[in-house]
Amino acid sequence: MMRWLSEWWRGGTAAVEPAFARDAARLAQLHGASFAHGWGEGEFETMISERNTLVHRLRLGRKIIGFAVSRIGADEAEILSIAVDKGQRGHGLSRTLLMTHLGHLAGRGVRTIFLEVEENNQPARRLYDRAGFVVVGRRERYYKQPNGEHLNALLMRRDLS
Repeated sequence: MMRWLSEWWRGGTAAVEPAFARDAARLAQLHGASFAHGWGEGEFETMISERNTLVHRLRLGRKIIGFAVSRIGADEAEILSIAVDKGQRGHGLSRTLLMTHLGHLAGRGVRTIFLEVEENNQPARRLYDRAGFVVVGRRERYYKQPNGEHLNALLMRRDLS
């Protein structure tokens, strides 16, 4: 927490803003550090360039510390991934990122948001619960871990309208 406070004290403020192609390497690095199967720089470059995909970066001062990615179809969207640097978690930045991202999706006419979350991922589940998402389904053995273990996924939904 002290590092975050010192960043803040030096004038670093959290900002959620559109991601650019030049951010792809950092976003891939954050994704790889946060998930068992990380996405590459090329995948982020593609998503950033697609009209039906919304990619936000979370910046603290000059450093990109997180991102959110959603794919839009008609008046629905799916959050494909959201992550915050491990060293910056626990300060409410994930909530700021998520709520700002949802606001931009609503601004694009999205009325319903879906996402999948690993059933055992308690921090993410708390974030989504507090943001108004509800569990609407379950996928057994959906996520395969590097050790071969399979974990269940919960399908969650939130209406924006």
